[in-house]
Amino acid sequence: MKSIVLAAGYATRLYPLTLNRPKPLLPVAGQPMLEHVLAALAPVRDITHVYIVTNARFADQFEQWARTRGSHAPFPCTVVNDGTTDDSNKRGAIGDIHFVLETQGVDDDLVIIAGDNLFSEPLAGFGEYCRQRHAPVLGVYDVGDLEQIKKYNAISTDADGRIRFFEEKPAQPRSTLTGIALYYYPRQTLPLIRQYVAEGNNPDQPGRLVQWMYTRTPFYTWRVPGLWFDIGSKETLEEADRIFRELARGRAGGAGA
Repeated sequence: MKSIVLAAGYATRLYPLTLNRPKPLLPVAGQPMLEHVLAALAPVRDITHVYIVTNARFADQFEQWARTRGSHAPFPCTVVNDGTTDDSNKRGAIGDIHFVLETQGVDDDLVIIAGDNLFSEPLAGFGEYCRQRHAPVLGVYDVGDLEQIKKYNAISTDADGRIRFFEEKPAQPRSTLTGIALYYYPRQTLPLIRQYVAEGNNPDQPGRLVQWMYTRTPFYTWRVPGLWFDIGSKETLEEADRIFRELARGRAGGAGA
């Protein structure tokens, strides 16, 4: 099993923090956000390699991270430069997934996660559920606010957790459950990703691939435990920093007990 960390965005909403620094390398509780992402993935059995896909503007900083701190990561990591330089020529998240598949010769089960999504709980259960299903799986989270859903997507499932309705950025959401940037695509579904791109579909938000694919093959959901942070503003960055510092203190206190 391989994993792709999506880290090629330009995070203009976080300027000036991200003007000269990629969002996934901003510090949260004293360490780069990316390291929290990899730590959440660490308990997912069978991941043998992680591809961190970024852009030409920030590739050097990720390479520097790989040389200095990457050796302590739970998996071997390869930084993949998608060759883009700004929002005007970006490939989009799905475009970047496809770019990694093609340039790195990936032909394996695949876990995809956004480099700015933080989890208070490890994702071991996600890995177990994906192995049981051996079908595409989307991580879902209850944001508790219909207005928030308008920024993400609306989703409904049957009793078995299979997606029955999915709409990216809905105008009139009816549920507070949303799909987040945590995906599992078993090897047999990779041709569908290539087909999506070849047909000229929107290569940007990764949820659009889910919206397209769930009508073509069974697509299941897994509820994310604990807290989930989508770091899209200075406020959510500060909140995540505070919560992760509290979690670190709690773990340190527990270890000393």
